[in-house]
Amino acid sequence: MTMRRVPTDRRWRPGVCAMTIVVAAVLSACSAQIDQRGNLPDADAVLSIQPGVQTKDQVSQLLGTPSAVGTFDDKTWYYISKRTRTVAFFSPNVIDQQVLCIKFDDAGVVKKVDLYGMNEALAIDPVSRTTPTYGQKLTLLQQLFGNIGRFNTGPGAKKPGY
Repeated sequence: MTMRRVPTDRRWRPGVCAMTIVVAAVLSACSAQIDQRGNLPDADAVLSIQPGVQTKDQVSQLLGTPSAVGTFDDKTWYYISKRTRTVAFFSPNVIDQQVLCIKFDDAGVVKKVDLYGMNEALAIDPVSRTTPTYGQKLTLLQQLFGNIGRFNTGPGAKKPGY
């Protein structure tokens, strides 16, 4: 009995390999990416903060420096943590966001500790107004050819390069 050998096309193999690599790269680019911004302090450390007892220095040693401090005074500290999920080129979606707010009194002693989550978050719409500018709105052709013939060639005019 004789065995018959099946011919294979060796030119076809690199094409299949290249196509497999391209498909794998495209599919991996569409996978979701999870980003963690900020760092919420350990829950046990947060629970150990006692209003009316600890000072700013003690809170700073326990939790570290805050993510943000109040805009108009330094009596409110914010520790912000945010997780987002991004797929391919789409805008990121917020998965989880927590804000630890610590308020201090005038003497620098903890007055109040609050933890806000996604359910307390409020959606805001930024103002879409634009500041008007004065002048003319020029077309592309006006911008390209607008200076033709406007050069001063009189007796007192400066020549370029001199």
